[in-house]
Amino acid sequence: MITFIDTGACEWKTLGEGLGEAAEVVNRSLCGAKQIRASLRWLGAEERFEAEPLSGGHQLIYVMEGSGTVVLGEKEYEVGPGAGLYLGPGEGEALRGPDGWGGPLKAFHLIGEPQ
Repeated sequence: MITFIDTGACEWKTLGEGLGEAAEVVNRSLCGAKQIRASLRWLGAEERFEAEPLSGGHQLIYVMEGSGTVVLGEKEYEVGPGAGLYLGPGEGEALRGPDGWGGPLKAFHLIGEPQ
């Protein structure tokens, strides 16, 4: 069954000091998805998003707009539109919004977890 999801009507949440904003756009209640969840995330200057390692799950993070920095282990990489990260089971990462000036970074975060 195909389900239209109006992402503009999804509930936006401010996640706390320095953590940006997010809206879940795919989950069980929105479209019946049982093994995946997805959210849109906005990070302003100096804000940070930590993708926590999942023991049996897989994650995809895709930068849609803006620029920022991804932290993989001890290394930092500049990222912009089109940059993507795949995280396998047990892998995590940190994504930071722009340093100082610049518009917000918008990212799509997809999580797949077996039941």
